[in-house]
Amino acid sequence: MTDASELVIRPYEETDQEQVIDLWHRCNLLVPWIDPVKDIQAKLKVQRELFLVGTIGDRVVATAMIGYVNRGWVNYLAVDPNYRRHGIGRRVMKKAEEELSRLGCPKINVQIHTSNEGAIGFYESIGFRRDDVISMGKRLGYSDEVDS
Repeated sequence: MTDASELVIRPYEETDQEQVIDLWHRCNLLVPWIDPVKDIQAKLKVQRELFLVGTIGDRVVATAMIGYVNRGWVNYLAVDPNYRRHGIGRRVMKKAEEELSRLGCPKINVQIHTSNEGAIGFYESIGFRRDDVISMGKRLGYSDEVDS
């Protein structure tokens, strides 16, 4: 493993696609009804500069897909399992906070499955707290039989 201090966080480039999708698979972020290529293409149409990748050398080791409309949102936060516990997730989230603050964003939201205790612990460790809200969703163009 290369030293995590060599991490560079930059906007996504089209040449990153294969490595990004592979990372998302290895981090178990993808489910059968999600088409990661379509998600990437959609993000590139809106606030493309807020799709961040973390690289060490020429290897993509982290991602965060950020959005901002009234509140900031972070999706697809991923850190290569071989590079975890080296502060990479914290650095990517710090960069996300900086980018959203620059845009005047007052608050960042994330959605986490209640069963994902590792992610809950991570976000709590960087200052996130549980909000008293209910997350609701409605799929457009997908079967109602699948979960989030």
